[in-house]
Amino acid sequence: MTGSAPHECTGTDVLRGSLRAFRGRIAAASALFCSHQAGEALVPLLVGVVIDRAVDGGDPVALAGWLAVLALDFVVLSYSYRFGARQAWHAEAWADARLRRLVAGRLLDPRGGGERGRLPGELTGIAVSDTKRVSELNTALPFALAALSAVAVAAVALLTIDLSLGLLILLGTPPLLWLVQQVVKPLERRSGPEQERAARAAGTAADLVSGLRVLTGIGARPAAVNRYRASSRDALGATLRATRAEAGFLGSVQLANGLFLAVIALVGGRAAANGDISVGQLVSAVGLAQFLVGPLQMVGFVSARLAQGRASAARIAAVLSEPPAVGSGGTPDAGSHTGVPGAASGNGDAPGGRLLRAPADGPAVLAVRGLRLNGTGPDTGLDLDVAPGPPAAVVSADPEDAATLLACLARETDPDTGTITLDGVHLRDWPAEVARGAVLVAAHDAHLFTGSLTGNVLAGAGEGTDPVPAMAAAAADQVAATLPDGADTDVSARGRSLSGGQRQRIALARALAADAPVLVLHDPTTAVDAVTEARIAEGLAAHRAGRSTLLVTTSPALLDRAGTVVFLADGAVRATGTHAELMADPAYRAVVTS
Repeated sequence: MTGSAPHECTGTDVLRGSLRAFRGRIAAASALFCSHQAGEALVPLLVGVVIDRAVDGGDPVALAGWLAVLALDFVVLSYSYRFGARQAWHAEAWADARLRRLVAGRLLDPRGGGERGRLPGELTGIAVSDTKRVSELNTALPFALAALSAVAVAAVALLTIDLSLGLLILLGTPPLLWLVQQVVKPLERRSGPEQERAARAAGTAADLVSGLRVLTGIGARPAAVNRYRASSRDALGATLRATRAEAGFLGSVQLANGLFLAVIALVGGRAAANGDISVGQLVSAVGLAQFLVGPLQMVGFVSARLAQGRASAARIAAVLSEPPAVGSGGTPDAGSHTGVPGAASGNGDAPGGRLLRAPADGPAVLAVRGLRLNGTGPDTGLDLDVAPGPPAAVVSADPEDAATLLACLARETDPDTGTITLDGVHLRDWPAEVARGAVLVAAHDAHLFTGSLTGNVLAGAGEGTDPVPAMAAAAADQVAATLPDGADTDVSARGRSLSGGQRQRIALARALAADAPVLVLHDPTTAVDAVTEARIAEGLAAHRAGRSTLLVTTSPALLDRAGTVVFLADGAVRATGTHAELMADPAYRAVVTS
């Protein structure tokens, strides 16, 4: 099970994988914790022996010897717990990190699909809270084994004191453990929905916070608040139900443990009253009964953690098992075409074991044939050529059509009908990361990263790239001129320290600096003023001269610099021509001037 190769897995697979990955440390922790619990169980037994020696007025040397044994027992149990805890917590911490890497690897898989149907906040909850709950079992399991060993040691010790006491422990513990497993089932049933709803509420909150400016601007803030309030109340209700189930479970376990230990104390007291055991043995029996409270409570605690861990493991497994949004791609014959993408993936080895060549330094041609958008339009679909020279452009009356086209070009999805080729080779024949390196789709809402402005511009560029030409073409040099430290000014996460127009220009400069064979830009100037937009249109055309560029936009300034413009309406190509020619079409004019 790896993040880069998702396959069908279950919550049980996740649990087993987490435990198996650190079985050495878990085994060491279990052995040390068992030693600790055995030492704890021996304490009341040794105290009873010391009391009998003192009461009987025995040999002082023998008494001193038993006291030394008691002290040695304390040393052993103390160090056993210390080093056992180190092993267990190490296994837990690294298991948590391992599961987070698996989830992150699946979500970052170039083939996509892992995020399907889940909000970002929900995915964060799975990658943080659920992985933590599963990894806690790496500590809980050694504690559970140690608790069972403590019960076994106590039972053997009580057998040496009185047969009825030992049999009571041996015969009474299995039914008690069975009862614990029965009462934990409601908690397990409610843990899954509780975690699901809590993650959904967190996802809704993150979604609303990220779009707060837009919501405020369109007056939708009250509706957003009501939406979050409903989601939060739903999560609260699920949490309260799960908490009540946990409280009922823990209360039932405490009651069962108390009754069981009371029976042990009663049997031991009667044996002492009848003279069947000595005073020291009675102290040992009572001490062992009190000691058993801890191990039996630990069994209940571990059962609760196991119930929650199973629910979390199922949620993790659901993400890891999501099928990819696009195929893995093959490896086209390197000698059958020119200008193919290759080393842009950062990995020279491709599926099938054949070596991918680096992208050609020369121009590349992107061709779309028969692509049907959203299942509408004529059977022939969309035909589009993006060749070196003036940018090609697509104007869509329906944003959904534009989104579908962009998703196919970015290999976020494979088209059901039609083909997309790069220099004659099907885009789907390449691994997604390779195809995206050759056909770079710069999204309209691209995020910036924490770091300097220059660092953001060069994030996708090759080594030794000069950021100045790309910044000038995108008018990002104007942004740098207004900042305290110029291009070295640090940018906050997602560029929140900048205005919308500034972020957009830096994101455009980053796309230009990447110098992809084919660059697809989606509405790159919606947040800038008309003067700046005109400058960007001119700089963009000059910077990408001799390269293949596609503009998916409704900006008249950008469209005026385009060579061929394809106008889409109702999922079909309504008209093709230059921007000036298409302005005679009332429908086109309405789209680009609205």
